[in-house]
Amino acid sequence: MQTAFLAQMQSALLTVLLVSAPALIVAIIVGISVGLLQALTQIQDQTLPQTVKLVAVMLVLIVAGPALGVQVTSLASRVLDEFPAMTR
Repeated sequence: MQTAFLAQMQSALLTVLLVSAPALIVAIIVGISVGLLQALTQIQDQTLPQTVKLVAVMLVLIVAGPALGVQVTSLASRVLDEFPAMTR
């Protein structure tokens, strides 16, 4: 029972990392790019980086959302199927 629970936790954490990685990577790249562009052009607008990052992350989630949702659904199904065996 203990090893099955640890395996499920490891699988859940790995899934969280894989699902969140595309949005985080895009947010980091866009944030650095917009920050560099602001520094080069001396634009001091505080809302520009947040708006651009928000739009970029939303586009990534729209494009990659179905594929990421399949991974989350698969994990949830597997955990719920194995739950009775782990609680005995």
